[in-house]
Amino acid sequence: MKGKLEPSVRQTLVEEGKSLKEGLVALEEDLIQITDTLQQEAQCIPNTMHPDVPVGGEDSSVVRKMVGSQKDFKFAVKDHLQLGKELNLFDFDAAAEVSGSKFYYLKNEAVLLEMALVNWAITEVSRKGFIPLITPEIVRSSVVEKCGFQPRGENTQVYSIEDSDQCLIGTAEIPVGGIHMDSILLESGLPRKYVAYSHCFRTEAGAAGTATRGLYRVHQFSKVEMFIFCRPEDSDMYHEELIAIEEDLFTSLGLHFKILDMATGDLGAPAYRKFDVEAWMPGLGRYGEISSASNCTDYQSRRLGIRYRPSVSDLSPTNAKKGKGSSSAPTQFVHTLNATACAVPRMLVCLLENFQQEDGSVVIPEPLRPFMGGLQVISRK
Repeated sequence: MKGKLEPSVRQTLVEEGKSLKEGLVALEEDLIQITDTLQQEAQCIPNTMHPDVPVGGEDSSVVRKMVGSQKDFKFAVKDHLQLGKELNLFDFDAAAEVSGSKFYYLKNEAVLLEMALVNWAITEVSRKGFIPLITPEIVRSSVVEKCGFQPRGENTQVYSIEDSDQCLIGTAEIPVGGIHMDSILLESGLPRKYVAYSHCFRTEAGAAGTATRGLYRVHQFSKVEMFIFCRPEDSDMYHEELIAIEEDLFTSLGLHFKILDMATGDLGAPAYRKFDVEAWMPGLGRYGEISSASNCTDYQSRRLGIRYRPSVSDLSPTNAKKGKGSSSAPTQFVHTLNATACAVPRMLVCLLENFQQEDGSVVIPEPLRPFMGGLQVISRK
Protein backbone atom coordinates (compact mmCIF):
# COMPACT_ATOMS: atom_id res chain seq x y z
CA MET A 1 0.00 0.00 0.00
CA LYS A 2 3.01 2.32 0.54
CA GLY A 3 4.33 1.76 -2.96
CA LYS A 4 3.08 3.14 -6.28
CA LEU A 5 0.02 1.13 -7.19
CA GLU A 6 -2.63 1.31 -9.82
CA PRO A 7 -5.84 2.81 -8.40
CA SER A 8 -7.71 -0.42 -9.08
CA VAL A 9 -5.07 -2.50 -7.26
CA ARG A 10 -5.02 -0.09 -4.31
CA GLN A 11 -8.82 -0.21 -4.07
CA THR A 12 -8.72 -4.01 -4.12
CA LEU A 13 -6.22 -4.01 -1.24
CA VAL A 14 -8.33 -1.51 0.73
CA GLU A 15 -11.38 -3.74 0.35
CA GLU A 16 -9.34 -6.78 1.38
CA GLY A 17 -8.11 -4.93 4.48
CA LYS A 18 -11.67 -4.03 5.47
CA SER A 19 -12.72 -7.64 4.99
CA LEU A 20 -9.84 -8.90 7.18
CA LYS A 21 -10.71 -6.39 9.88
CA GLU A 22 -14.37 -7.43 9.89
CA GLY A 23 -13.38 -11.08 9.92
CA LEU A 24 -11.05 -10.49 12.85
CA VAL A 25 -13.84 -8.83 14.86
CA ALA A 26 -16.12 -11.80 14.19
CA LEU A 27 -13.39 -14.27 15.19
CA GLU A 28 -12.70 -12.37 18.41
CA GLU A 29 -16.41 -12.50 19.31
CA ASP A 30 -16.43 -16.24 18.62
CA LEU A 31 -13.29 -16.66 20.73
CA ILE A 32 -14.92 -14.92 23.70
CA GLN A 33 -17.94 -17.21 23.48
CA ILE A 34 -15.83 -20.35 23.07
CA THR A 35 -13.51 -19.36 25.93
CA ASP A 36 -16.50 -18.71 28.16
CA THR A 37 -18.01 -22.09 27.26
CA LEU A 38 -14.67 -23.82 27.88
CA GLN A 39 -14.39 -22.08 31.26
CA GLN A 40 -17.88 -23.22 32.25
CA GLU A 41 -17.09 -26.81 31.23
CA ALA A 42 -13.77 -26.75 33.09
CA GLN A 43 -15.48 -25.50 36.24
CA CYS A 44 -17.62 -28.64 36.26
CA ILE A 45 -14.50 -30.70 37.00
CA PRO A 46 -14.37 -31.26 40.79
CA ASN A 47 -11.37 -31.59 43.06
CA THR A 48 -9.71 -34.95 43.60
CA MET A 49 -10.69 -36.86 46.77
CA HIS A 50 -8.89 -38.04 49.87
CA PRO A 51 -8.39 -41.84 49.67
CA ASP A 52 -10.34 -42.35 52.91
CA VAL A 53 -13.49 -40.54 51.72
CA PRO A 54 -16.47 -42.96 51.68
CA VAL A 55 -17.76 -43.63 48.17
CA GLY A 56 -21.44 -43.09 47.43
CA GLY A 57 -24.29 -40.71 48.16
CA GLU A 58 -25.01 -38.86 51.40
CA ASP A 59 -26.29 -42.07 53.03
CA SER A 60 -22.81 -43.58 52.62
CA SER A 61 -21.23 -40.95 54.90
CA VAL A 62 -19.50 -42.41 57.95
CA VAL A 63 -19.95 -41.24 61.55
CA ARG A 64 -16.55 -40.33 62.99
CA LYS A 65 -17.76 -39.43 66.44
CA MET A 66 -20.89 -39.00 68.58
CA VAL A 67 -20.79 -36.27 71.23
CA GLY A 68 -23.27 -36.16 74.12
CA SER A 69 -26.71 -37.75 74.09
CA GLN A 70 -30.31 -36.77 73.47
CA LYS A 71 -32.01 -35.03 76.38
CA ASP A 72 -34.80 -36.93 78.10
CA PHE A 73 -37.68 -34.47 78.17
CA LYS A 74 -40.47 -35.25 80.63
CA PHE A 75 -42.94 -33.19 78.64
CA ALA A 76 -44.10 -32.77 75.05
CA VAL A 77 -41.36 -30.88 73.20
CA LYS A 78 -42.10 -27.97 70.89
CA ASP A 79 -40.28 -27.04 67.72
CA HIS A 80 -38.52 -23.68 67.34
CA LEU A 81 -41.43 -22.21 65.39
CA GLN A 82 -43.89 -22.79 68.22
CA LEU A 83 -41.39 -21.62 70.83
CA GLY A 84 -40.58 -18.52 68.79
CA LYS A 85 -44.25 -17.66 68.44
CA GLU A 86 -45.02 -18.11 72.15
CA LEU A 87 -41.92 -16.17 73.23
CA ASN A 88 -42.39 -13.48 70.54
CA LEU A 89 -38.96 -14.09 68.98
CA PHE A 90 -39.64 -14.16 65.22
CA ASP A 91 -42.05 -12.85 62.63
CA PHE A 92 -42.16 -14.84 59.41
CA ASP A 93 -45.51 -13.46 58.25
CA ALA A 94 -44.46 -9.81 58.16
CA ALA A 95 -41.16 -10.76 56.49
CA ALA A 96 -43.06 -12.72 53.82
CA GLU A 97 -45.09 -9.59 53.03
CA VAL A 98 -42.03 -7.36 52.94
CA SER A 99 -39.44 -9.65 51.32
CA GLY A 100 -41.01 -13.00 50.35
CA SER A 101 -40.92 -16.53 51.71
CA LYS A 102 -37.91 -17.82 53.69
CA PHE A 103 -37.19 -14.40 55.20
CA TYR A 104 -37.76 -13.49 58.84
CA TYR A 105 -37.63 -10.79 61.46
CA LEU A 106 -35.83 -11.59 64.71
CA LYS A 107 -37.35 -9.90 67.76
CA ASN A 108 -36.65 -9.31 71.44
CA GLU A 109 -34.26 -11.87 73.00
CA ALA A 110 -33.66 -13.56 69.63
CA VAL A 111 -31.82 -10.41 68.52
CA LEU A 112 -29.65 -10.53 71.63
CA LEU A 113 -29.08 -14.24 71.08
CA GLU A 114 -27.87 -13.73 67.51
CA MET A 115 -25.47 -11.00 68.60
CA ALA A 116 -24.29 -13.19 71.49
CA LEU A 117 -23.62 -16.16 69.21
CA VAL A 118 -21.61 -14.03 66.77
CA ASN A 119 -19.54 -12.34 69.47
CA TRP A 120 -19.00 -15.59 71.37
CA ALA A 121 -17.85 -17.45 68.23
CA ILE A 122 -15.46 -14.70 67.12
CA THR A 123 -14.06 -14.33 70.65
CA GLU A 124 -13.47 -18.06 71.10
CA VAL A 125 -11.90 -18.63 67.68
CA SER A 126 -9.75 -15.47 67.88
CA ARG A 127 -8.19 -16.88 71.05
CA LYS A 128 -6.88 -19.75 68.92
CA GLY A 129 -4.85 -17.44 66.68
CA PHE A 130 -7.41 -16.54 64.00
CA ILE A 131 -7.52 -12.95 62.69
CA PRO A 132 -11.05 -11.47 62.88
CA LEU A 133 -12.55 -10.08 59.66
CA ILE A 134 -15.77 -8.48 58.53
CA THR A 135 -15.96 -9.11 54.79
CA PRO A 136 -17.61 -7.46 51.78
CA GLU A 137 -20.94 -9.12 51.03
CA ILE A 138 -20.88 -8.34 47.30
CA VAL A 139 -18.09 -9.89 45.21
CA ARG A 140 -17.23 -10.27 41.55
CA SER A 141 -18.77 -13.28 39.78
CA SER A 142 -15.27 -14.36 38.72
CA VAL A 143 -14.23 -14.73 42.38
CA VAL A 144 -17.32 -16.85 43.10
CA GLU A 145 -16.41 -19.08 40.16
CA LYS A 146 -12.76 -19.36 41.20
CA CYS A 147 -13.85 -20.50 44.66
CA GLY A 148 -15.72 -23.38 43.02
CA PHE A 149 -19.31 -22.10 43.01
CA GLN A 150 -21.58 -21.72 39.98
CA PRO A 151 -23.30 -18.31 39.83
CA ARG A 152 -24.74 -19.01 36.37
CA GLY A 153 -26.03 -22.57 36.75
CA GLU A 154 -29.72 -23.48 36.46
CA ASN A 155 -30.02 -24.47 40.13
CA THR A 156 -27.51 -21.95 41.43
CA GLN A 157 -27.61 -20.97 45.09
CA VAL A 158 -26.06 -17.59 44.23
CA TYR A 159 -27.94 -14.31 43.88
CA SER A 160 -26.48 -12.37 40.92
CA ILE A 161 -26.90 -8.61 40.58
CA GLU A 162 -28.56 -7.70 37.32
CA ASP A 163 -26.52 -5.77 34.74
CA SER A 164 -23.29 -6.25 36.68
CA ASP A 165 -20.54 -8.83 37.18
CA GLN A 166 -21.25 -9.00 40.91
CA CYS A 167 -23.00 -11.45 43.25
CA LEU A 168 -24.18 -11.57 46.85
CA ILE A 169 -22.05 -14.00 48.86
CA GLY A 170 -23.45 -17.30 50.06
CA THR A 171 -20.62 -17.68 52.58
CA ALA A 172 -17.68 -15.61 53.85
CA GLU A 173 -15.46 -18.35 52.40
CA ILE A 174 -15.65 -16.48 49.07
CA PRO A 175 -14.41 -12.99 50.07
CA VAL A 176 -11.88 -14.47 52.51
CA GLY A 177 -10.60 -16.81 49.82
CA GLY A 178 -10.13 -13.80 47.56
CA ILE A 179 -8.30 -11.63 50.10
CA HIS A 180 -4.89 -12.88 48.86
CA MET A 181 -5.90 -13.35 45.21
CA ASP A 182 -3.00 -13.08 42.74
CA SER A 183 -0.48 -12.88 45.58
CA ILE A 184 2.71 -14.66 46.57
CA LEU A 185 2.83 -15.18 50.34
CA LEU A 186 5.94 -15.72 52.42
CA GLU A 187 6.37 -19.24 53.76
CA SER A 188 7.21 -17.72 57.14
CA GLY A 189 3.77 -16.10 57.16
CA LEU A 190 1.89 -19.40 56.85
CA PRO A 191 -0.53 -20.51 58.02
CA ARG A 192 -2.82 -17.49 57.62
CA LYS A 193 -5.89 -18.06 59.79
CA TYR A 194 -9.01 -15.90 59.62
CA VAL A 195 -12.37 -15.90 61.38
CA ALA A 196 -14.89 -13.88 59.38
CA TYR A 197 -18.35 -12.53 60.11
CA SER A 198 -20.79 -11.82 57.29
CA HIS A 199 -24.36 -12.03 56.20
CA CYS A 200 -24.96 -14.81 53.67
CA PHE A 201 -27.51 -14.97 50.86
CA ARG A 202 -28.70 -18.16 49.17
CA THR A 203 -31.48 -18.81 46.67
CA GLU A 204 -32.12 -22.26 48.17
CA ALA A 205 -33.29 -23.43 44.75
CA GLY A 206 -35.24 -26.67 45.03
CA ALA A 207 -35.50 -26.48 48.83
CA ALA A 208 -39.02 -27.29 50.02
CA GLY A 209 -40.93 -29.40 52.52
CA THR A 210 -41.33 -29.59 56.28
CA ALA A 211 -37.62 -30.43 56.76
CA THR A 212 -36.66 -26.94 55.58
CA ARG A 213 -39.31 -24.84 57.32
CA GLY A 214 -38.75 -22.08 59.84
CA LEU A 215 -35.18 -20.98 60.44
CA TYR A 216 -33.60 -24.19 59.17
CA ARG A 217 -33.29 -23.04 55.54
CA VAL A 218 -33.58 -19.33 54.77
CA HIS A 219 -32.45 -16.85 52.12
CA GLN A 220 -30.45 -14.53 54.40
CA PHE A 221 -28.55 -15.30 57.59
CA SER A 222 -25.51 -14.40 59.68
CA LYS A 223 -22.52 -16.71 59.88
CA VAL A 224 -19.05 -16.85 61.42
CA GLU A 225 -16.60 -18.70 59.16
CA MET A 226 -13.06 -19.95 59.75
CA PHE A 227 -10.56 -20.00 56.86
CA ILE A 228 -6.94 -21.15 56.63
CA PHE A 229 -4.21 -20.68 53.99
CA CYS A 230 -1.38 -23.16 54.58
CA ARG A 231 1.42 -25.23 53.05
CA PRO A 232 0.23 -28.33 51.16
CA GLU A 233 1.85 -30.76 53.59
CA ASP A 234 -0.02 -29.18 56.51
CA SER A 235 -3.59 -29.13 55.21
CA ASP A 236 -4.67 -32.50 56.63
CA MET A 237 -3.41 -31.40 60.05
CA TYR A 238 -5.31 -28.11 59.91
CA HIS A 239 -8.43 -29.92 58.74
CA GLU A 240 -8.33 -31.90 61.97
CA GLU A 241 -7.71 -28.68 63.90
CA LEU A 242 -10.80 -27.03 62.40
CA ILE A 243 -13.13 -29.93 63.24
CA ALA A 244 -11.65 -30.02 66.75
CA ILE A 245 -12.45 -26.31 67.20
CA GLU A 246 -16.02 -26.93 66.03
CA GLU A 247 -16.35 -29.83 68.45
CA ASP A 248 -15.10 -27.68 71.34
CA LEU A 249 -17.50 -24.85 70.48
CA PHE A 250 -20.63 -27.00 70.24
CA THR A 251 -19.69 -29.14 73.25
CA SER A 252 -19.29 -26.02 75.40
CA LEU A 253 -22.91 -25.11 74.59
CA GLY A 254 -24.10 -28.53 75.72
CA LEU A 255 -25.34 -29.73 72.32
CA HIS A 256 -25.66 -33.37 71.26
CA PHE A 257 -24.19 -33.92 67.80
CA LYS A 258 -22.40 -36.30 65.48
CA ILE A 259 -19.41 -35.67 63.21
CA LEU A 260 -19.59 -37.23 59.75
CA ASP A 261 -16.93 -38.00 57.15
CA MET A 262 -18.99 -37.04 54.10
CA ALA A 263 -19.25 -39.36 51.11
CA THR A 264 -18.07 -38.52 47.62
CA GLY A 265 -21.54 -37.62 46.35
CA ASP A 266 -21.93 -34.88 48.97
CA LEU A 267 -18.53 -33.19 48.78
CA GLY A 268 -19.21 -30.40 46.31
CA ALA A 269 -16.69 -29.39 43.64
CA PRO A 270 -13.98 -27.69 45.79
CA ALA A 271 -13.73 -30.16 48.68
CA TYR A 272 -11.02 -32.83 48.83
CA ARG A 273 -12.53 -34.01 52.12
CA LYS A 274 -15.39 -32.65 54.23
CA PHE A 275 -16.51 -33.27 57.80
CA ASP A 276 -20.07 -32.26 58.71
CA VAL A 277 -21.51 -31.64 62.16
CA GLU A 278 -25.16 -32.62 62.60
CA ALA A 279 -26.84 -31.62 65.86
CA TRP A 280 -29.94 -33.17 67.41
CA MET A 281 -32.97 -30.92 67.05
CA PRO A 282 -35.66 -32.44 69.30
CA GLY A 283 -38.50 -30.23 68.07
CA LEU A 284 -37.85 -31.28 64.49
CA GLY A 285 -37.18 -34.84 65.64
CA ARG A 286 -33.99 -35.27 63.64
CA TYR A 287 -30.35 -34.36 63.27
CA GLY A 288 -29.65 -31.25 61.22
CA GLU A 289 -26.42 -29.93 59.76
CA ILE A 290 -25.05 -26.97 61.72
CA SER A 291 -21.49 -26.90 60.45
CA SER A 292 -18.95 -28.35 58.07
CA ALA A 293 -15.16 -28.28 57.67
CA SER A 294 -13.60 -28.71 54.22
CA ASN A 295 -10.07 -29.20 52.94
CA CYS A 296 -10.05 -27.76 49.41
CA THR A 297 -6.30 -28.42 48.82
CA ASP A 298 -5.12 -26.24 45.88
CA TYR A 299 -8.45 -26.32 43.99
CA GLN A 300 -9.29 -22.72 44.90
CA SER A 301 -5.75 -21.34 45.13
CA ARG A 302 -4.94 -22.37 41.53
CA ARG A 303 -7.96 -20.45 40.27
CA LEU A 304 -7.36 -17.49 42.60
CA GLY A 305 -3.62 -17.39 41.91
CA ILE A 306 -2.48 -17.70 45.54
CA ARG A 307 1.05 -19.04 45.96
CA TYR A 308 3.81 -19.05 48.53
CA ARG A 309 7.57 -19.09 48.17
CA PRO A 310 9.33 -21.73 50.32
CA SER A 311 12.17 -20.61 52.57
CA VAL A 312 15.74 -21.98 52.31
CA SER A 313 15.03 -24.64 54.94
CA ASP A 314 12.34 -26.12 52.68
CA LEU A 315 14.67 -26.54 49.69
CA SER A 316 16.65 -29.65 48.78
CA PRO A 317 20.31 -29.71 49.96
CA THR A 318 21.47 -29.24 46.34
CA ASN A 319 19.41 -26.10 45.78
CA ALA A 320 20.28 -24.76 49.22
CA LYS A 321 24.03 -25.06 48.41
CA LYS A 322 23.44 -23.18 45.17
CA GLY A 323 22.07 -20.30 47.21
CA LYS A 324 18.52 -20.59 46.01
CA GLY A 325 17.00 -18.75 48.92
CA SER A 326 13.54 -17.30 49.49
CA SER A 327 13.94 -14.83 46.62
CA SER A 328 14.58 -17.49 43.94
CA ALA A 329 12.81 -20.62 45.19
CA PRO A 330 9.99 -21.75 42.88
CA THR A 331 6.55 -20.81 44.16
CA GLN A 332 3.89 -23.34 45.12
CA PHE A 333 0.14 -23.08 45.47
CA VAL A 334 -1.15 -22.85 49.03
CA HIS A 335 -3.91 -25.11 50.31
CA THR A 336 -7.18 -23.57 51.54
CA LEU A 337 -9.55 -24.84 54.22
CA ASN A 338 -12.83 -23.50 55.54
CA ALA A 339 -15.13 -24.38 58.45
CA THR A 340 -18.28 -22.95 60.03
CA ALA A 341 -17.87 -21.65 63.56
CA CYS A 342 -21.49 -20.53 63.89
CA ALA A 343 -24.37 -20.47 61.38
CA VAL A 344 -26.79 -18.39 63.43
CA PRO A 345 -30.29 -19.56 62.37
CA ARG A 346 -29.56 -23.26 62.84
CA MET A 347 -27.86 -22.54 66.14
CA LEU A 348 -31.04 -20.72 67.20
CA VAL A 349 -33.03 -23.84 66.25
CA CYS A 350 -30.70 -26.02 68.36
CA LEU A 351 -30.66 -23.73 71.39
CA LEU A 352 -34.41 -23.09 71.52
CA GLU A 353 -35.36 -26.74 71.03
CA ASN A 354 -32.71 -28.31 73.28
CA PHE A 355 -32.98 -25.88 76.18
CA GLN A 356 -36.75 -25.46 76.33
CA GLN A 357 -38.39 -25.92 79.73
CA GLU A 358 -41.77 -27.36 80.66
CA ASP A 359 -43.13 -23.87 81.43
CA GLY A 360 -42.33 -22.72 77.87
CA SER A 361 -39.19 -20.77 78.76
CA VAL A 362 -35.74 -21.36 77.26
CA VAL A 363 -32.51 -21.46 79.29
CA ILE A 364 -29.51 -19.61 77.80
CA PRO A 365 -26.33 -21.75 77.78
CA GLU A 366 -23.80 -20.38 80.23
CA PRO A 367 -21.06 -19.43 77.71
CA LEU A 368 -23.48 -17.05 75.96
CA ARG A 369 -24.76 -15.24 79.07
CA PRO A 370 -21.89 -12.72 79.33
CA PHE A 371 -22.71 -11.64 75.75
CA MET A 372 -26.41 -11.16 76.64
CA GLY A 373 -25.98 -8.86 79.59
CA GLY A 374 -26.20 -11.77 82.01
CA LEU A 375 -29.64 -12.93 80.79
CA GLN A 376 -30.17 -16.55 81.85
CA VAL A 377 -33.68 -17.42 80.69
CA ILE A 378 -36.03 -16.33 77.89
CA SER A 379 -39.50 -16.28 79.42
CA ARG A 380 -43.01 -15.55 78.20
CA LYS A 381 -43.91 -11.90 78.32
